[in-house]
Amino acid sequence: MIFLQLFWEFLKTGLFAVGGGLATLPFLKAITHKYPWFTANDLMDMVAVSESTPGPMGVNSATYAGFHAAGLPGALTATFSLVLPSVIIIILVSRALDRFRSSSLVQNGFYGLRPASAGLIFGAMFTVFAGSLLHLDLWSGPESLLSVLNYRAILLFLVLSVAIRKLPKVHPIVFIGVGALTGIVFQF
Repeated sequence: MIFLQLFWEFLKTGLFAVGGGLATLPFLKAITHKYPWFTANDLMDMVAVSESTPGPMGVNSATYAGFHAAGLPGALTATFSLVLPSVIIIILVSRALDRFRSSSLVQNGFYGLRPASAGLIFGAMFTVFAGSLLHLDLWSGPESLLSVLNYRAILLFLVLSVAIRKLPKVHPIVFIGVGALTGIVFQF
């Protein structure tokens, strides 16, 4: 039963998360509420690891979630079902696009996908931003705003943001390494 659930949830994620790995985050967040496969904190860890390792973030996250839920067979099931819709759609679109490339209907459809993708990515960015810089579990109303702020994470975010702007020739992996090392040393 768990393999069918993994297949179905990640098939839906792969089918509707248009826009890349970050667009899968709203779907993965919904899975945390529905199944015990991984928590919201695990999701933030998955994003951090997936962004720091080679390969697409959505695939890395699906593999992690599937492995966490049902070992290696779960990882294979979740990963396969996540990429299956893309493979099928790419095959169908590539065959049809040659015939209908000049169609205004096709061009308008692609144009409409852009803001939808941007919205999904923005929503994912907001989720990562809030989960990284705020202690949302401490929220009890507007009067608790200051207790929700993760001051160390905000300071690290600001320092690295300035460093990225001031040091454009430094490779991004250096900033990822500095962030990881800071988290380890100061126990974020």
